[in-house]
Amino acid sequence: MRALGLMSGTSVDGIDVTVIETDGERIFGFGPALTLPYSDRVRSLIRAAFGAETPNEMTRTAEQAVTDAHIEAARHAAAMHDIAPASIDVVGFHGQTITHRPEKRFTWQIGDGTALAKALGVKVVNDLRSADVASGGQGAPLVPVYHAALVRDLRRPLAVLNVGGVANVTWIGADGSLLAFDTGPGNAPIDDWCARRAGSRFDVDGALAAAGKVDRARLERFSEHRYFARKPPKSLDRGDFNESWADGLSVADGAATLTRGTARAVSLATRHFPAPVTQWIICGGGARNPTLLRAVAEETRSDVITADALGWNSDAIEAQAFGFLAVRSLRGLPLTFPTTTGVPRPQTGGRLHLP
Repeated sequence: MRALGLMSGTSVDGIDVTVIETDGERIFGFGPALTLPYSDRVRSLIRAAFGAETPNEMTRTAEQAVTDAHIEAARHAAAMHDIAPASIDVVGFHGQTITHRPEKRFTWQIGDGTALAKALGVKVVNDLRSADVASGGQGAPLVPVYHAALVRDLRRPLAVLNVGGVANVTWIGADGSLLAFDTGPGNAPIDDWCARRAGSRFDVDGALAAAGKVDRARLERFSEHRYFARKPPKSLDRGDFNESWADGLSVADGAATLTRGTARAVSLATRHFPAPVTQWIICGGGARNPTLLRAVAEETRSDVITADALGWNSDAIEAQAFGFLAVRSLRGLPLTFPTTTGVPRPQTGGRLHLP
């Protein structure tokens, strides 16, 4: 099947759009990929809705804005790359997470799947986390089964680390076994620090962190956070770790300390691996931050390469994954597993919307 994948993560930077050809088990080809940034207005509406647990005027306004932005992104990609709607079998629509509280059996990704299907004239699968959460799973991460498909010809064990707003890892064993969980903060605290203190949306190329000095005492206190000792499966909301533990530092030192904190959290995740890995494959926005990549290599004492170095499109991996998951949903294949989200048994999911 030819699937269009749409992804917007907790970094709230924009919408990734891509095409993947798959049967939901193997990958047969990749199509074009692009990212369309959210406007400042849409970004503000989304941030205002963070943490909501019941619909209200604010969440409805944010959902309409998110849906319209995804329609625009899909149409823009189709026009730019001459993608005929009739050539797309299904759209995998992640939506925008505003609240993730699996301990309450609650997760919420805003975005109107029915409106998207009608606007594009293509069937849409969305709401890919709720069934897992309702069954007692963490609802995250969802990408591990796609990571396993990507690395099926590589030497294992290895780890695939996605650094978005929150960072998550997939450990893949020599026999294809999976373990996955959120390692801790990703880009979100660094982004928020830059927005609050440096007047920029993120630390471009990690330059601000590279100019600063890590506060080692604060880093060691950060390392004692109870989340890191908790056994997986486990997942995080974007707001579970913030930038406040760097308050009082200079702009550069705060960026350096928060960046090292993200890397330290990755290193602490290795205590839960069934077997050690010698290689980390980094994808997501963090793969474009050389300072973070060096910090992960130093903290884990392992080889670190980016997904792009393997010929993958790092920026497109999560969008590809949601196209892949949409096909699995249509086929009734499991999206999540006891070792990835803690769901009691392999669980399919997703809601189908017809045009």
